[in-house]
Amino acid sequence: MKAVIIGGGIAGLSMGIFLEKKKIEVVICERSEGLNVKGHAFLIHKDGIGPLKDLNEKSRILLPARKVDEFVLRRPDDSEVKDQRLSQWYCINRADLLGFQRSLVNATHIKEGRKFMNFVFHEGKAIAAVFDNGDIEYGDIFIAADGGNSRVRNLLFNDVKYTPVQVKEIVGIATNPEIARKHPNVFSKFQDKNNGRAFGFIPTSDSELVWFMQYDPTISDVTGDTPEALRAFCFRFMYDFPEVVQEILRSNDFSTSYIWETKDFDMLPAFHKSNVVLIGDAAHQMLPFTSAGTTNAILDARTLADCLGENNDYEAAFNNYYQKRIQDLAEHLKKGRELKKQFLEPSLQNDDDIPLPLALDDVPKPYIVGKNKQIQVLYFTDPICSTCWIIQPTLRKLKLEYDNYVNIEYCMGGLLPSWEKYNGTAIVKPADAAKHWDEVGAAYDMPLDGDIWREDPLTSSYPPSIAFKAAQLQDPERAIHFLRRIKEMVFTQKKNIIKWEHLRMAAFEVGLDAARLLRDYEGKAKELFRQDLALSQQLGVKGFPTLFFSNGNKTKHVIRGLQPYERFEDIIRTMIPGAQKESYLRTPEQLFSYFPTMTEKEFVFLGNMSREEALIELNRMYRQGTIDKFESKNGTIWISKLKAA
Repeated sequence: MKAVIIGGGIAGLSMGIFLEKKKIEVVICERSEGLNVKGHAFLIHKDGIGPLKDLNEKSRILLPARKVDEFVLRRPDDSEVKDQRLSQWYCINRADLLGFQRSLVNATHIKEGRKFMNFVFHEGKAIAAVFDNGDIEYGDIFIAADGGNSRVRNLLFNDVKYTPVQVKEIVGIATNPEIARKHPNVFSKFQDKNNGRAFGFIPTSDSELVWFMQYDPTISDVTGDTPEALRAFCFRFMYDFPEVVQEILRSNDFSTSYIWETKDFDMLPAFHKSNVVLIGDAAHQMLPFTSAGTTNAILDARTLADCLGENNDYEAAFNNYYQKRIQDLAEHLKKGRELKKQFLEPSLQNDDDIPLPLALDDVPKPYIVGKNKQIQVLYFTDPICSTCWIIQPTLRKLKLEYDNYVNIEYCMGGLLPSWEKYNGTAIVKPADAAKHWDEVGAAYDMPLDGDIWREDPLTSSYPPSIAFKAAQLQDPERAIHFLRRIKEMVFTQKKNIIKWEHLRMAAFEVGLDAARLLRDYEGKAKELFRQDLALSQQLGVKGFPTLFFSNGNKTKHVIRGLQPYERFEDIIRTMIPGAQKESYLRTPEQLFSYFPTMTEKEFVFLGNMSREEALIELNRMYRQGTIDKFESKNGTIWISKLKAA
């Protein structure tokens, strides 16, 4: 089989790379002479970069992609609206990506200076592609990767109906080392709350950054087609945006900037006719709000190559390719249109509900609390309660074995209002807490470093408790991860979790929106915390942990303080006589897929192994680079790297 690819951009080169790997004869026909460097830089998802990395064995050129691990959204007054972690996105310069892709393709298979004109058909099938330079290329199948204004698509499906241009985007590359170094690995965006105006930028290197300005042309538009006119418009339109925006515009060469009239069209009923098939923007041009165009082009190419490799019948392969891609692409098209609507009518969008401008975002969907489970548990705890730290192995095993039956609702009990109002007997000052933590850690084999009470003592447990309630407002499941993280910070890393810098970092690390967390922390979460305190008083909670088990309106059982795991099992079996615990895989790698961090005691307890066996396995994984570790004075936290991007 011979495949003729029309278009030698990112989609076409990707197609050539994957087909060559499958030993399919390829000719790539590109209209430009030499490397087409038009365009600047863009975001690409791990799903798009991964396949190219996998094929990089024969190239000495490293894939020139820069990790982007944070999205920050602000208003023109510089107030922060959203701050969220990203784990699977990269920024890459278009010319760099094209150069990298060309290094993976047999150079003799690329034919330049070929602008596609039409096909030669015989008995309903294309047998050759004709180009404006007089070249004719014969083939068995023809793959159109000729972009959003695809001539091939127009020949196959007639002219598609584009949506009207309601948003324009100006794109540029600015050289500004100071800004690039100040915002490394961050996708920053400023968006007006009242009308369609936005400005975003992402560093592509230590000195360069790509920027874009999105705007509603009904507000104002460029007059004139010169670089000077474009520059004047950008400064005029962004006059009230922060100084960093003005500085980027001052650093930009407007002779290389361009205006993109954003538009899309409905999904096609098929991506092929006979032996001609479309990929990339030729098949599905979308709006830029989702940042998915480049990734989708590469995924198209890989999917089509796989389908052709699995099936010698090209008609079946083309149909299979369409079925595998259409659902994701339709969702991306829908999301792009939703984001455009939100951009044009921003005042209708609640700040807490603003989505990431990424179609393939890696933030999990909100967790649905298990209210329909048979046993409901009210768990009263506190972020700085040492016994609540000691009970962690028990609660984790309970989740693995009885999650089908038990839903645990976390309530904050308010252990330390302040040292003046603390009702402790043996502990009346920070020095007492330091001694107590060291003793508890030694007695129960869990890492606790009491030195925080000597070096930077907490004055109250209320701030981290309120922060937890703020996290619950976003997502109850990630709130539990947040609580775990701040406990690790205070018990093992000696971080004073009253301080916002540590609470923010914990939120960021577990995938919460840190900007929203701060809004809720200063607002609604305080009332939720007061409700927890009132409930604690109503139920007579005197210490922590305290757990109330019920399977209806009436409380059936209470656990106070540290109890053996068997006590929890007895209660569950009493309340549900036929309850069967779930089995779970206890391999070291699997345990770290359940929980991204573990103490040695947790690893021993969950893995049902001896301390000696556990240390052998943990050190093996550490040497292999699949886990990392943080060593505190009284123990170690082991950290999974298995899911690292």
